[in-house]
Amino acid sequence: MELAVVDKTGKDTGRKVALSDSVFGIEPSEHTVYLDVKQYLSTKRQGTHKAKERSEIVGSTKKLKKQKGSGAARYGDIKNPIFRGGGRIFGPRPRYYGFKLNKKVKEVARKSVLSSSVKADKIIVLENLSFDTPKTKDFVAVLQGLKLEGQRVTLVTENADSNVYLSSKNIQKIKVVAAADVNTYDLLNCSKLVLTEGSVKAIENALS
Repeated sequence: MELAVVDKTGKDTGRKVALSDSVFGIEPSEHTVYLDVKQYLSTKRQGTHKAKERSEIVGSTKKLKKQKGSGAARYGDIKNPIFRGGGRIFGPRPRYYGFKLNKKVKEVARKSVLSSSVKADKIIVLENLSFDTPKTKDFVAVLQGLKLEGQRVTLVTENADSNVYLSSKNIQKIKVVAAADVNTYDLLNCSKLVLTEGSVKAIENALS
């Protein structure tokens, strides 16, 4: 499979890039995509929630009623969880929500999203992009040339480029990521996936 390469103005350069069927042409696995996205979002959770239990509440330890003879329930102290202001029963505690996922599963997930994106005509191959200095208006001009203004876009570059990254930082719905750092969530969470020429080969080398 081949895709045309366009320049920063959106015009066809006359070149085409061949996509590997082992990366961009597999049968998508929805379950592996679900697992990888679930793991990515789980690791983003802070997990700092905490509720005080009975032993952590500040209050009197005096027994409220005598054990027998009242005809009612046997109360303990004021910190009893059945009272308002008492401790929380089985309340949340700080924890880490992340979980392990096998490397091969993550690779299949990324391949699945890339393959689905090709079928959905969601991928644009852009000639290698670079800026001399970080300038938001230069990046906006690229989006205008590709007719992607206002859309959620993930741009994958061959290597980490600080000028390109900083130029996009103030633009909403734009994510710039190097090919070595791309994950399933970034590939999935966009309406258009823009790959530079160099990033295509870098992705194929990483997933082959």
